[in-house]
Amino acid sequence: MYTVTLGEFAALAAASILVGFSKTAVSGANTVSLAIFAAVLPARESTGVLLPLLIVGDVLAVRTYRRHAHWGTLWRLFPAVAAGVVVGTVFLLWAGDAAVRTSIGAILLLMAGVTLWRRRTAARAETPAVPAAPAAPDTDGAGARLKAGSYGVLGGFTTMVANAGGPVMSLYLLSAGFRKLGFLGTSAWFFLIVNVAKVPFSVGLGLIDGRSLLLDALLALFVLPGAFIGKACVDRINQKLFERLVIAATVLGGLQLLLR
Repeated sequence: MYTVTLGEFAALAAASILVGFSKTAVSGANTVSLAIFAAVLPARESTGVLLPLLIVGDVLAVRTYRRHAHWGTLWRLFPAVAAGVVVGTVFLLWAGDAAVRTSIGAILLLMAGVTLWRRRTAARAETPAVPAAPAAPDTDGAGARLKAGSYGVLGGFTTMVANAGGPVMSLYLLSAGFRKLGFLGTSAWFFLIVNVAKVPFSVGLGLIDGRSLLLDALLALFVLPGAFIGKACVDRINQKLFERLVIAATVLGGLQLLLR
């Protein structure tokens, strides 16, 4: 097993609770977890420890929000995400810890900036509020396909390199006009499918092994209460606060990775 102090294990346990919370409440909060794991463990190897914990959280999220997914959006994203995963795998063959942290931190901050710019531009143009239905209003047309492809490749790359695809896809779903339950249902199915598909790549890269799975067996116990806390809190978070929390968590996680 990885050698960690009691304080480091407590930090990993807190991050695991946040994994569960992020899967059932505020998806972007997961960036804080990956930053903690990368701080306690070697950044590259931390992705292999975190992946099984994310899958546990994904299963809990799907059980909670499985009826709210928008499958048209998912099928549109998957080809681009697959391409991003392949690119991320190639990147991991040569990248060191510093390259991983810097690349992901920069991407997260860029995507947060783009989303804030889009929201401000839409507000100035007096664009109507996002619809109540969980369907994505801008997933048709050449521009929407280009946006889905761009976010999909970035999401696949970041999720493969550092399990940081959550913020990228969160920003895409927010920009597409998803409300809270549609957002959570679509992202739950998306990440369960994508994270399970990443397992063979991670094993092949040596990121998942006996040591990482032993640590996962302990930390998985902390994902469960986090998911239940998130489920209890999600109904108390209004849409505007929900979106602000997603963006704020994205910026925080990006800064932690970039400045470390």
